[in-house]
Amino acid sequence: MTRLACLFLSLMMIAAPAWTAEPDEILDDPALEERARAISKGLRCLVCQNESIDESNAPLAKDLRLLVRERLVAGDTDGEVTAFVVSRYGDFVLLKPPVKPSTYLLWAGPFLLLLLGGVGAAVFIRASRLAPAATGEALSDEDERRLKTLLSQDDDG
Repeated sequence: MTRLACLFLSLMMIAAPAWTAEPDEILDDPALEERARAISKGLRCLVCQNESIDESNAPLAKDLRLLVRERLVAGDTDGEVTAFVVSRYGDFVLLKPPVKPSTYLLWAGPFLLLLLGGVGAAVFIRASRLAPAATGEALSDEDERRLKTLLSQDDDG
């Protein structure tokens, strides 16, 4: 019986994010509710910052979910609802920010860092190949005599 209880609790914990829309938030019209969920999945929770308002249990996320639903009931299109939220909170509220001049570095940054790392690695490898190997150089006659002298003094002492 305990295994069954553990399995049930595990399944409940896995499914918990699906229940973030509380019963008082859910719209009667299934089509509007589906649109609200789709919009909510694309909006960032400003408290959690790493999950959508659809997944978050933060009070601000709940307020934003209600706002999305209110705007949809008022007759706004999906784009108008998103534009309204962005006008209030900025592009940061979008989980996938738009590609525009102010976000070029955000979109290109990872590729630029990868390219910079590749160039750095290539320069390092090339420089190490061109540098003379310190262990391969022969000693001059004078250096060999000094080395023998030092070694013989060490053996004597």
